Parts: sequence; C-alpha cells; structure tokens
Amino acid sequence: MNRGNGRAEVFHNDGDYAAFLGLIGEACERVPVSVFGYCLMPNHFHLVVRPRGDGDLSRWMQWLMTSQVRRYHRHYHGSGHVWQGRFKAFPIQADEHLLTVLAYVERNPLRAKLVKRGKAADWSWLSLRWWGKRGRPPWLMDGPVKRPRGWARRVNLAADKQVREAMEVCIARGRPYGGDRWSKRVASRLGIESSLQPLGRPRVEP
Repeated sequence: MNRGNGRAEVFHNDGDYAAFLGLIGEACERVPVSVFGYCLMPNHFHLVVRPRGDGDLSRWMQWLMTSQVRRYHRHYHGSGHVWQGRFKAFPIQADEHLLTVLAYVERNPLRAKLVKRGKAADWSWLSLRWWGKRGRPPWLMDGPVKRPRGWARRVNLAADKQVREAMEVCIARGRPYGGDRWSKRVASRLGIESSLQPLGRPRVEP
C-alpha cells in the first residue's frame, strides 16, 4: 500500500482512478506480477499481488509509482512528491490468511463510508466489483485461494478487532501474516525477524 504525501488526495476524479488501473495493466506487462485484489481510495491504495521472482515487486512498484507521478504532474501541472515515500508491503500465507487480507482490503470503501448502502461493491475502484461478472481486467486473477461463494457478504461484514489490529501491525512493520510457524520461517528467509517482535499499537490509515 501507499498513501498520498501528507495524506493528501491523489485520486481526484474517475479519470485519475481509471488511469491508475491502466498503469497497473501496463506494469504487469513489463514485470511478471499477479494481481489478486485492489482498492483505490482518494488518498491511498491497497494491492494484493504475487511477484514471480526476487526483486520483481520492487521493480513493478517502482515503475507503477514513477509512471503515476509523471502522469499526475503532467495532468495537474505540478511538481514535487505525490506519495509519502516507499510503498509498504508484507508477505501473506496462501490459505485462509490470504482471504482475510482480501476481505480487509475490499472492505475499505465501506469502512471509510464512501458507499451508502452498506455494500462495498458499490465503490467503482475495487476488485470486489468484478467477481462473478464479465469484463474483468485481464491482469486481475483469482489467486491461489479462490474467493468462496457468498464472498461479497463476507466482505460487507465488519472485520473483528483482532484482524484490524493485525493488519495495522503488518502494514506498519512488514510483518508476515500467516500461521506462527510459517511466519517465523518466512521472516527468517527474508531477514525481517524483527518484524515479529511485539510492539505498541501503531496507528495507520485503514
């Protein structure tokens, strides 16, 4: 995820959102990254992706962020920082944990009260709106764990406090999200053992 510099809005209208989705498609053509879910909000975005090789995520995100900034300055005749800095990311175990993260990401518009009927899918710039429909972007994939039937209903249900707090920590520290043994193994392999240490609750934007 990443957010606008100083929490400022980055996506001002439908054209900005659509252009960013177009750039995601171009980025996937340049660097082999699979996209399983996304949510674009006025001042930040979430992506759930799987790179195929070492360094692919950084290269993919660098091209995406740089291209978006160029488009932003060209369109709005501006300069300077658009994003707050480097993107934040954390590994996710490809089981029920992945579904938990996808539900958390796709519930963002509802949590932020950007939709009125209690349905997250009413937000246009969200991967949830494509499931079970035609015309899905070719770069948006089912993922290693398919969303079950009744997925929209699950997304619309409020996440419990424990899940919200876990997401905050993972976003803030890059902590792997999965079972204990899996998380320790991944943290050791990536050299991020410190992310598993306990800490006070961080405050991050949902």
